[in-house]
Amino acid sequence: MRRMPNLFCSLLAILFVTAISDAAESKPLKVFILAGQSNMEGHAKVEAFDYIGDDQATTPLLKMMRGADGNPAVCDHVWISYLTGRYDGSANGEGIGKLTAGFGARGDKPTEDGGKIGPEFTFGLTMDAALKQPVLIIKTAWGGRSLNTEFRPPSAGPYEFNEAQLAQMQKQGKDIAAEKALKAKETGRFYRYVVEHVKSVLADPKRVCPAYDPAAGYEISGFVWLQGFNDLVDGNTYPTGQDGKTRDYTNYSKWMADFIRDVRKDLSAPKMPFVIGVLGVGGLKANESTIAFRKAMAAPTALPEFKGNVAAVETAPFWAEELAAIDEKRGKIKAMAATLKNKGKNGPNKDGTMTDAQQKEYLKKYEAEVISPEEAAKWTRGASNAGYHYLGCAKTFALMGQAFAEANLVMLKDQ
Repeated sequence: MRRMPNLFCSLLAILFVTAISDAAESKPLKVFILAGQSNMEGHAKVEAFDYIGDDQATTPLLKMMRGADGNPAVCDHVWISYLTGRYDGSANGEGIGKLTAGFGARGDKPTEDGGKIGPEFTFGLTMDAALKQPVLIIKTAWGGRSLNTEFRPPSAGPYEFNEAQLAQMQKQGKDIAAEKALKAKETGRFYRYVVEHVKSVLADPKRVCPAYDPAAGYEISGFVWLQGFNDLVDGNTYPTGQDGKTRDYTNYSKWMADFIRDVRKDLSAPKMPFVIGVLGVGGLKANESTIAFRKAMAAPTALPEFKGNVAAVETAPFWAEELAAIDEKRGKIKAMAATLKNKGKNGPNKDGTMTDAQQKEYLKKYEAEVISPEEAAKWTRGASNAGYHYLGCAKTFALMGQAFAEANLVMLKDQ
């Protein structure tokens, strides 16, 4: 009978030590922010996953992306809050849940599985494998938005029309005062959406991430930026430089640096690692203006203040060259269809005598000559969108997400 109290005390001691051990092992929630335009949304369909396995080098990546049942993997320790909507910012909505495929572009239905992935999927999978603690991804992305206007950071100041733009508006008979007012209204709007949403989620992390432990708290551990196409093609904001060939993207570099400083300040995360996903559309054979733009995107990494805490990840190496070659041939077929319809001078229907049925038959034969059955099958297997969306190639988006996570992890380790 005397031994019972000792046994009871021993059990209490074990429970007490276990509780202390569990508390010591509890780690802060790792928070990563992903932001940008349509390529951060992600336009690679799940149906394009099989193509990843065609390359022996990426077969392990595909294995990571799929569960034992063959369906897209579901992360047990990674959750996501995804704010998106129409390209103009209307109809914004939030999709939340455990990270899996389907958190890519969603269009007008932001709360529903869109059947696509962006970089977030393999980014989260890579983080889940590397970190022994819960992870929360806060993703904010909208198509067609520029850094010079909609994502413009506060420190960049107001958007100023240059003389050429003002002259063009005057020539077109536009109300310059109204144009300036509209520009002022749009300037920085999506930057504010990003900051406001991150703050909203972090005001109650448990709403999105059930594994969140308030006692352990959270750490904003990284920010990934994938954007650029609208700035790349904006000849008004970035006019041709002195060489008369390439556009001058110097201001993009300045505004990118402002963005990094401002978002760190507004999120109270001064040491937050920042990854710049350098636009890779067109691959390694891109034209001079595209190459100049890529250099401008990566330029902030050379600033002393950003050494070791800002990284640029080139995405051009992930461009699917073999699919791009097929896409060029598809472009020839579209051009021929237009030539037939418009009675092109040097086309087979220049005299306008071909019926719709004859044009269709001609185009069918032409396509068979230009694209082989093997190429057609490869396109169906690997691509699911246009060139400016990296051809909707799941392999490309998977490699990008993995590379972004690895660059982020390196900076975290150095810190």
